[in-house]
Amino acid sequence: MARHDDILEIEPDLNGGDLRIGIVMSRFNIDIGEGLLGACTAELSKQGVQESNILLVTVSGALEIPLALQKMALTDQFDALVALGAVIRGETHHFEVVANQSASGIAAVQLDTGIPIANGVLTTDTEDQALARMSRKGAEAAQVALEMANLLSQLDEVAE
Repeated sequence: MARHDDILEIEPDLNGGDLRIGIVMSRFNIDIGEGLLGACTAELSKQGVQESNILLVTVSGALEIPLALQKMALTDQFDALVALGAVIRGETHHFEVVANQSASGIAAVQLDTGIPIANGVLTTDTEDQALARMSRKGAEAAQVALEMANLLSQLDEVAE
């Protein structure tokens, strides 16, 4: 429902219909990654994305996610991409480097390629925090990918 009767408003659309989704998942902290993936793919399926329209790629860690996303985005085979993984604070400064650089890389790929990317990489202080958040974050990442793919398509239609 539009909030403003006098302006055109594009409503959020989670319909997965014929959308093609690529997922890049980090194998580091694999139990959390698998939890994120399960919730993400369940939500994609719930919204109508066909299993045959989903491609999963795994990489060793969060720092490798942006490069895999970039390669996938440049193929023009995907309507949206999803990044999944977990960076858990350790005893060194490395957590900040990995968390910041992976997030920056994901954002850069999205802006450079124009392909929407949902960032489902958890950054938590403890493994328990990550486990508690993985189901919700995985589903939310799927929703973001679908909404943004549909939004960009609708914006293309408005511009014509």
